[in-house]
Amino acid sequence: MRKAKHTSITVQGTTIRILPKVDGDYVSLTDMVQNFDGSNALIEQWLRNKDTVLFLGIWERINNPDFNSLEFEGIRNQAGRNSFFLSAKKWIDLTRANGLIARAGRYGGTYAHKDIAFEFGSWLSPEFKLYLIKEFQRLKDEESDRLKLDWNLQRTLSKINYRIHTDAIKDTLIPPMVTQAQAGATYASEADVLNIALFGQTARQWRRDHPNADGNIRDHATLEQLVILTNLESLNAVLIRQGLPIQQRLLQLNQIAIAQMQTLLGDAGVRNLKT
Repeated sequence: MRKAKHTSITVQGTTIRILPKVDGDYVSLTDMVQNFDGSNALIEQWLRNKDTVLFLGIWERINNPDFNSLEFEGIRNQAGRNSFFLSAKKWIDLTRANGLIARAGRYGGTYAHKDIAFEFGSWLSPEFKLYLIKEFQRLKDEESDRLKLDWNLQRTLSKINYRIHTDAIKDTLIPPMVTQAQAGATYASEADVLNIALFGQTARQWRRDHPNADGNIRDHATLEQLVILTNLESLNAVLIRQGLPIQQRLLQLNQIAIAQMQTLLGDAGVRNLKT
């Protein structure tokens, strides 16, 4: 799994860290309260509210199959009393909640899933919440634009490398005096060597499984897959010039694809790669 990196937004002069995780972005509640009176105690004051406990419980029941509902009932019954106290760490430890994160170290503090952070923002100030949502959405729009740009760049690189790839096929695999149809069939088979090595299926198999999809198998590739495809095209061109038979090249390319996908995405990214 890729290591999450913090990003940040600025809301009414306050820098707020965002922690990306697999199940969504988490916003630093510790940062959110910096410029509010009594900032050190505001998070725990919010957690003491019965409405807050009810909201957190509902969120966990919807999003967290490991949530300890039995322990939650005890907390809910105590919420609202003068003696009631609840910290983020206590909530997490007792209920196995994952909507809040309490951490120490350089990026320490209390973080909350964006759904919960927005609710906390309403409690702090409706105006602050609106600016928080606005800046958060701006960040997400910028990230989306960057991903599209990176994807298009990698698709372009993939097409350029494919020209190198097809030239190697022409020089090495296609006999003299072949017809255009024969050459096209050879190119198609070599393209599917890469498709099988990386996607686990040929272009025709993908089209059969996705009859209503626009484009082809590579148009629906992830950014990570396009990066690896670019590498495989160059490597296959070298292997072709070395005279390796197609079956041997396919095995090598598949092993490389698996290794590179594991590096980029971890084991979850290679479940369907092996041929």
